[in-house]
Amino acid sequence: MQATLAKEIEPYTLLRAALSLYQKAPGELETEQLRQVQRQAKNEYEIETRVINSSEAASVIVSEQELEQAVAEVRDRFNDEEHFLAALQANGLDAQTLRSALSRQCKVNAVLERVASRSPKVNEVEIGIFYHTHLDRFHKPEQRQARHILISINPEYPENTREQAQQRLAEVAEVLQRKPHKFADLALKHSECPTALNGGELGVLSKGKLYPELDAVLFSLKEQEISGLVETEIGFHLIQCLQIVPAETLSLKKATPKIRELMQERYRRNCQRTWLASLPVVKG
Repeated sequence: MQATLAKEIEPYTLLRAALSLYQKAPGELETEQLRQVQRQAKNEYEIETRVINSSEAASVIVSEQELEQAVAEVRDRFNDEEHFLAALQANGLDAQTLRSALSRQCKVNAVLERVASRSPKVNEVEIGIFYHTHLDRFHKPEQRQARHILISINPEYPENTREQAQQRLAEVAEVLQRKPHKFADLALKHSECPTALNGGELGVLSKGKLYPELDAVLFSLKEQEISGLVETEIGFHLIQCLQIVPAETLSLKKATPKIRELMQERYRRNCQRTWLASLPVVKG
């Protein structure tokens, strides 16, 4: 059943919290869902008010261009102006209250960005420590580029009984023994997998992505080698290993940009959290 909106909570903040938690508008939520959304919206609004009332916010001005861009981003989610205005009305908003709410959000974001800019810069020593204590994150396991041909087993069709499926694919395998370069053509002609349209291509795979029977065979093949018939729960396959991509541990040099980005973002969030915790609680 639909729940009614809580009038005491700022409509845009309520809408934003509902979309964040449930990907629904407040009016589409069940009672308990709405209560949770109301709690989150109330907390978010209180935090934003503390930010707006801070000394850092005093010198932050939201430009008209920035505000127009924010409004445009919301409007562009709708097919036309009529649907846009109808959605605003359904959520207790109009064009002016939306602009006001977005102006407030832009100002909060600008203040938080200013605070985050005070965070310390990540140095090379910290990056090195992170790399050596998280080596598993930078290891890429061996992968295989593969393609396959499938004849499925379906007793409801005479040509797809287990015996017939096996025989049909065995005939394809005989052709491939003489003409392995015909794999893609034969996949297009015979395979009952959607990948047939792309010559049976499965892409570049890590272990564990295929049926266990196929997985074991694929990772035992040499480059360009074609397997014998492999049976899985869906049918019989021929699989070819096109390329072996060796396992690799990313070097510190290659990993550094990503580590720096990750650690810097952590520093920024920590700086913001520490600053927010220092703000006086809004009374009333």
